Amino acid sequence: MPKALIDGDVFVYRAAFATNDETAAHAITAFNSLVATAILESGCMDYQLYLTGKGNFRFDYAKTAEYKGNRKNSVPPIHKDVIREYAMENWEAIMTEDEEADDIIAIAATDLGPAESVIISIDKDFIQVPGSMYNPVKKSWSLIDAWSGLMFFYQQIIMGDSADNIIGIRGIGPAKSAAILDGAKDELELYNRCIKQYNGDEARVIENARLLWLRREKGQIWQPPT
Repeated sequence: MPKALIDGDVFVYRAAFATNDETAAHAITAFNSLVATAILESGCMDYQLYLTGKGNFRFDYAKTAEYKGNRKNSVPPIHKDVIREYAMENWEAIMTEDEEADDIIAIAATDLGPAESVIISIDKDFIQVPGSMYNPVKKSWSLIDAWSGLMFFYQQIIMGDSADNIIGIRGIGPAKSAAILDGAKDELELYNRCIKQYNGDEARVIENARLLWLRREKGQIWQPPT
């Protein structure tokens, strides 16, 4: 039976925003319901919840634009911190330090192997991680193999990610980026096609890759293929 690796940040914010005008008790009840339902729907018996803590190594690698700088003026929901504390005390959630929950989820999924884990999240970034993913909002499943995950990662390098303020090439979305990479025979070719799209600016490709890559081992910093 696979283990559910739960992106707790998703559930914290969904519960907190839904109960912003209600009490903390209502927020906790909403959180419990969302998480329990997702686990049940995933079919997993074992699970681990993860939350993003303080610090993020990506801030040091973002040169073109501040990583997540577009979120500076956003107002967090009132009960966010209460739910996070509750999740750690009652769901034994693990909180990260200097990296995101996404990173340690990807590391755990890699350590367990594709057949032994299910990532529960709505975050598209997990499409780069081989294995199973369950989206609790869309009620949909994705099965990602190593090559399709790698293709998606290199598509992201070209497109960027507006949610995290990672700047890509203007006017290129999923369809165009897929067409640019179509037919590549290995990762080195994917990488070189990205460099071509950035007019030879390899530093920009490396910057985006390091911001977008989800770690597969502790302390990992993405390196170009050779």
